[in-house]
Amino acid sequence: MDWFRRFSRLFRIQLVARRRPPVDIATEVATTHDRVWLTDMDELRHMNNGVYLSLLDHARLDLMIRSNVWQRMRAAKVYPVVTAQTVTYRKSLELGQRFDIETRIAGYDDRAVFIEQRFVVGGEIYARAFVEGRFLRMTGGVVPVDEVGRIVGVDTSQHRAPAWLTEWSRAVRLPSTREPAPSVWH
Repeated sequence: MDWFRRFSRLFRIQLVARRRPPVDIATEVATTHDRVWLTDMDELRHMNNGVYLSLLDHARLDLMIRSNVWQRMRAAKVYPVVTAQTVTYRKSLELGQRFDIETRIAGYDDRAVFIEQRFVVGGEIYARAFVEGRFLRMTGGVVPVDEVGRIVGVDTSQHRAPAWLTEWSRAVRLPSTREPAPSVWH
């Protein structure tokens, strides 16, 4: 049943986003609306932390569709991947509770885009996430951020990420896939 809820939400986002007002990827906040379903619950009777991550994916897709970025990336044969994320939880979301997810681009550095997302109830932040994303070519390889900017129509040099986000990114980064990354505990 969980898979059904997940895919029905994804289908709804794809269908509804095309009919919602467009957003400017560089400057605007995109908001999606949802509620906590029984299949979202964990054994402690609040929304499971894994569900938060899935819903953040859906909200980012909404932003990309409504800003026409998704269509441009597909035409350029480019797709986004999450390379790092952190979520801070403040209040629990409970069964039946309605909430919004607010999504905006926080900025770019030379490697990635940074996105801020918030779970909001009645104007109050319940949880906040920061997501680092990179872009890959369908034929293989990483797409430089300045090229991504040209594809989506944003001058990434004019929308720099806050220094603390780029420092966080460096601190949590794993080695390149071309380098070894042994699991050794110290």
